[in-house]
Amino acid sequence: MAHALTAVRLVLIAPIATGFARPDLIGATVLTCLLCLAIATDVIDGRVARATGTESATGQVFDHTTDCLFVTSGLVGAALIDQMPWALPALVVTAFAQYVLDSYFLHQQKQLRMSTIGRWNGILYFVPLVILASARLPLFAVLEPFLRTSATLLAYGLVVSTLLSIADRALAPRVAE
Repeated sequence: MAHALTAVRLVLIAPIATGFARPDLIGATVLTCLLCLAIATDVIDGRVARATGTESATGQVFDHTTDCLFVTSGLVGAALIDQMPWALPALVVTAFAQYVLDSYFLHQQKQLRMSTIGRWNGILYFVPLVILASARLPLFAVLEPFLRTSATLLAYGLVVSTLLSIADRALAPRVAE
């Protein structure tokens, strides 16, 4: 069941990316609903795995890889229409690759080795997407300029925090020696 919830997010990657890149193809309400569905499956899948005793290192990799692909695709869609700095999706992929390589190869663990800043970044990568999708809703039309600016400022903050996370993970093994 947990894998099925994660798979829903995987299926939503293309519609979400398209919705951000081509607002004329996917309306604001549909985009926002799809994004809410994706976030709900992300919140619930781990809980379901733990509650049913089906949590595993493979499930964790599936979940985190899906999250990376999902947010990166949405951020790329927004960057294509200049609503997001290109640096953010590039750094999300870089940080995720480092996370996997660090966990499995450098530390030779059998599961992903999380960090506090990386965990918070992983959660916060969804927020600019939520803000940009909300900005398109008629309900928030009057706030659209403010919301777009907020999303951009948050994106630049996430660029900085992702760079810090990458540096922290790169330096951690040396500090431990």
